[in-house]
Amino acid sequence: MKYASIGPIAIHLPERVETNDDLAKEHKRWDLDLIFSKTGIASRHIAKPEECASDLGVAACKKLFHDFDIDPQSIDFILLCTQTPDYPLPTTACLMQERLGLKTSCGAMDFNLGCSGFVYGLAIADGLIRTGAVNRVLLVTAETYSKYIDKDDRSLRTIFGDGAAATLIDAAETQSLSGFRFGTDGSGADTLLVTEGGARPAEDAHSPRHRQRWKSSLYMDGPALINFTVAAVPELIDQVLTSSQLRNEDIDLFLLHQATKKMLQQLQERLELDDTRMPISLERFGNTVSSTIPILIDEMRSKGTVTTDTRSMLIGFGVGWSWAGCVWQETWKSG
Repeated sequence: MKYASIGPIAIHLPERVETNDDLAKEHKRWDLDLIFSKTGIASRHIAKPEECASDLGVAACKKLFHDFDIDPQSIDFILLCTQTPDYPLPTTACLMQERLGLKTSCGAMDFNLGCSGFVYGLAIADGLIRTGAVNRVLLVTAETYSKYIDKDDRSLRTIFGDGAAATLIDAAETQSLSGFRFGTDGSGADTLLVTEGGARPAEDAHSPRHRQRWKSSLYMDGPALINFTVAAVPELIDQVLTSSQLRNEDIDLFLLHQATKKMLQQLQERLELDDTRMPISLERFGNTVSSTIPILIDEMRSKGTVTTDTRSMLIGFGVGWSWAGCVWQETWKSG
């Protein structure tokens, strides 16, 4: 049997960078120093009005192909994780197949997940490879949440950034991804949602908890999300460890979705982990939703923190509520 193995990753971020200094000039009443102390975010990349998730994703894929000498015709399946698709239909991954020049025998699929999406994508790719149906999967995460955010929305504009990551998943003889565990609690769906653009009337989504403070299409109940995360993630980690027959001390790195500094620090305290084992790195990019984990992996690789045989746990959590985790042992050697 063949197994999924994480190969090279390429990141693409929009050209426009929006810093906290920029926001301070635009909104003089915003206390950006206080906001930074909570979010840990100093800047974020913002897509142009005409720039969509597929544009960011295609750019990331082309960079992956160029930098790592990958033949587009070798891709058997493209998986796109996005909550900001170009259109309600057709599937954005189909549009990307044509733009990237992938073969017509290539499978293409979107899946609508946010902060847990990268781990879900790994599981889907692993399943496809284990069946023997494919040998090479292109996992793309791409979001333009900024399109959902009003310019005066202090709570969201200071957190979310746009970006994309393209991850090559190859079939391998040895298993490097294990212990997948998932979770879903739809009772928290109204804590992070966009009610426009779907078939259901927007007014049907309103609940006592859903009280808009700003004009953004995106609504977020930050405290509720923090409470959910601090409760769900430690239990998920225990489940992944049990499933993998590992102990906490067997894990070198805990690579979590980079939501906000405050949320991650609360998890560090709860899990009794420091920055060495559970890095926090979102200052330059903000919360890029499904792309935070591949961006973090790419950064850890470039710093030499993740090397061959490093054993990490990958944990995604957020919108839905949805969460997922697995153990990953690095096998890819750059160059």
